[in-house]
This record gives sequence, structure tokens and C-alpha cells, in this order.
Amino acid sequence: MAPPVAVSPLIKTARYSALIAGILYGKKRYDNLKPIAAEERRIEEEEKKVREEQERIAKQLAEANEDTILK
Repeated sequence: MAPPVAVSPLIKTARYSALIAGILYGKKRYDNLKPIAAEERRIEEEEKKVREEQERIAKQLAEANEDTILK
């Protein structure tokens, strides 16, 4: 097996610079998207509550309708 070749300092610097730039970009992107996702979750929760209430009312109406038909 051949001994490892020394990597150029320029290449090492470029690799670590790209790594750090990627980490900073990811943090910035995450901070940008986090409030948007929180707002979407809040809206979805509100819609879910409304949908569950409508389903509950529809179920009560269906049961009342069945009771009316059976009598």
C-alpha cells in the first residue's frame, strides 16, 4: 500500500470553508423556516379543532335523524 499523499493547504482551507459556510447557511435557513412552520402548525391545529367540531355536530344530527325516523 502506498503512503498517503499530503493534501494541499489550499484544498484543506477550501474544504473547511465550504463546511463552515454550509453550517452557517443551514442555520440561517432553519431560523428562517422555523416561524413559518410554527404558523402552519398553529393553523392546522385550529382547522383540526373546527373539523372535529363539525364532525361531532354532524354525528349528533345523524343520531337525532335516526331517532326521528325510528319513532
